Amino acid sequence: MIDLLKEVARGKRGARDLNYGESLEAAEHILGGRATDAQIGAFLIAERLKLESPEELEAFVSALRAQAYRECRAPGIDFAGPYDGRKTTFWASLPTAFVVAAAGVPVTLHGSAPLPPKYGVTLHDVLRQAGIDPLRLSHADALAAAGAGGVLFADSAKWCPPLGRLHGIREELGMRTLLNTAEKLVDYACSPYLVLSVFHNTVIDRLARLTSRLGYRRTLIVQGVEGSEDVFVHRPTRIHIVENGRCELDLLDPEMYGLDTQLPEEEASWTAPRQLHMLEEVLRGGGAMAYYNQTLLNAAVRLHLTGAVGSVEEGLYTCKPLLDDGSAWKIYSAWKAALRTASPAGESGTKDAQAHNA
Repeated sequence: MIDLLKEVARGKRGARDLNYGESLEAAEHILGGRATDAQIGAFLIAERLKLESPEELEAFVSALRAQAYRECRAPGIDFAGPYDGRKTTFWASLPTAFVVAAAGVPVTLHGSAPLPPKYGVTLHDVLRQAGIDPLRLSHADALAAAGAGGVLFADSAKWCPPLGRLHGIREELGMRTLLNTAEKLVDYACSPYLVLSVFHNTVIDRLARLTSRLGYRRTLIVQGVEGSEDVFVHRPTRIHIVENGRCELDLLDPEMYGLDTQLPEEEASWTAPRQLHMLEEVLRGGGAMAYYNQTLLNAAVRLHLTGAVGSVEEGLYTCKPLLDDGSAWKIYSAWKAALRTASPAGESGTKDAQAHNA
C-alpha cells in the first residue's frame, strides 16, 4: 500500500494515475481491511487532489461489487443519487421511483447514514419518518418489499459491508472522495439502465467513459437539483445520454412540454417530515403543482431512458394517469407497508430523525 501511495501522492507534478491493476490492488487493501486508517485517509485525499481516473474508479467499483450482496432482478433502472442528502429542495426522485415502478419498470434506490460534505436529509431519514427502520431491514425484507412495490431499497452499509466500515473515516475527512462516486455504482440489482448524478460538469466525460466500461446499456447523467439526478422543473437541465460508448448532450426544457414551471415561495426548510409529506401528496395526485410536474417530468425522462416509452412526451402522457388514478400511490403504499411490517421504526428512531433534521 505504501508503494501505491507514493505514486498518487507525489504532488501536483509528480503524482500519476494508477493503472487498473494497481488501482484494484489499492481498492482491495482499503476495502479488505489490510490498509491502516492513516493509509486510507492519505490515499483518499491524494486521489481527491490528483482527480481520480476512470480506470481507478472502475477498479474501486469492481472491488465494491465483489464484496457486495447483489440480487439480479428483472431489467430495471438504478437511481444513483448522492448519499449526502437534500437541504433546500424537494426530493423528486422519491415519488418518481413509484411512478416508474407503476409503469412496469423496476427501480433501485440506495443510500446510507448521513455523510459529508452536505449532511442533508437522507433517504434513511425519510424512511424513519415513514415508520421504517432502514438499519434493521434484512436483504430478504428489502427484496420482499420490492416484490410488493417494484422498488428495491438497499442500505449500502448492509448490502456492501466495506462501505459501512469506511463510514467513520469519511466523516473524519469531511470531504468528497472517490467513494462518493464509486458507492453509487455498486448496482445492487444488476440494472442495465442508470440515472447518475454529478456535482460538476468537469467530471461528465470521465463518468461517461466509466459507465460505458461498466457495461450499462444506457446511462443518463444529470447535473440536477443540489447536484442530484433530479432534472429541474423551473429551468432547463443539461443532460447527457451515454450509449454504445458515445455521450450526447441534450437540453431538457420543461416549457417545451407545457408544464407549470413556477416554484412556490419557500419559507420552511426541507426537513424529513416535509419531504415525506410532499412525497405522499404528490403520489396522491396533489401537492404543489411544481413538484407534481417535476415528478412527472423526471418519471417521463427515466421511462424514455429505459425504452419503455418512445419519447419524453409519451412518458408524460403515460405517467400522469398513474398519479391521478392512484396507481403510483398503491405501489408506494404496498411497499411502505411491507417495510414497516418487517422493520418498524421505534419512537426513539423517529425522534432521532426529527432531531437530526431540526
